[in-house]
Amino acid sequence: MKRLFFSALLSSVLTPSTARAEIVVSQLVVELQPGKVARQDVEIWNNDKDRAYVAIEPHRIVDAGQPTERRVEDPDPEKLGLLVSPARMVLEPGQHKLLRFADIVPPSDRERVYRVTIKPVVGDITANQSGLKVLIGYDALVMVRPAVAIEKVTAERSGPRINWRNEGNVSAELSEGRQCSSAGQGCVDLPGKRLYPGASWSVELKNDGPVEYVVRSPGGISKRKL
Repeated sequence: MKRLFFSALLSSVLTPSTARAEIVVSQLVVELQPGKVARQDVEIWNNDKDRAYVAIEPHRIVDAGQPTERRVEDPDPEKLGLLVSPARMVLEPGQHKLLRFADIVPPSDRERVYRVTIKPVVGDITANQSGLKVLIGYDALVMVRPAVAIEKVTAERSGPRINWRNEGNVSAELSEGRQCSSAGQGCVDLPGKRLYPGASWSVELKNDGPVEYVVRSPGGISKRKL
């Protein structure tokens, strides 16, 4: 889940100033499940006093979470595997509209991952506008679950680190990591991460005390003690 910042320079003979154009997205993580209605609507609204022009750009994430990760763009939704509609919006101040995400290809044996950029773009510039306008956009995460979910996240403690690996076919979110001393004192928080299928991740530890993590996956929530 990412928030993006863009800027546009508006030229004029007037004294430069900085303005902020903001759109709001109701949900930044979308999960589409097989065997159900494989679509979901997200609300977008204009939280600014000016009209907002919004562009939506979906990308397939290949090898998510791995060193070879890359974004793939295709104007054909059937080839991309995900329909995002509409591709553009015009929002009046305070106006709300729905953005639809729909899985339009047969279920696969591995989770498909997408990033959808939702960003305001500059409309027509009038002569009395000046300065810098900051445009705030978003990078929504869309996960299309496989027909049969296999959850297998392994963790191995090796010296001053824990090595995590996702050997299943769906992603899992590692969060609320915590390590305390052997006496249960001096606890520190540990970083979290979304671990995609086939990906690995190592966490450096502060001491040799016990570690706890919460693992969230399509099958539910569990606690892992290491």
